Amino acid sequence: MFHDGFMGGMGYGWIFWIAIIALIVFLIIKFTNQNKSNRDIGTSESSLDLLKKRYAKGEISKDEFDRMKIDLM
Repeated sequence: MFHDGFMGGMGYGWIFWIAIIALIVFLIIKFTNQNKSNRDIGTSESSLDLLKKRYAKGEISKDEFDRMKIDLM
């Protein structure tokens, strides 16, 4: 009478499509997070490194550098 179709009609075919959609969502999230972490790898500097750069550029004095260094530790 009725043709069940590709995945069993109204039976368990919806599980297949939910699994496909979940897989697509998982892959999208995985690749977007991977790209985000790849961008952050080369740009992360410690607070002490940033403080040393500011001191080297002359943005802060020796006293300010020492005080901020103590605060960071």
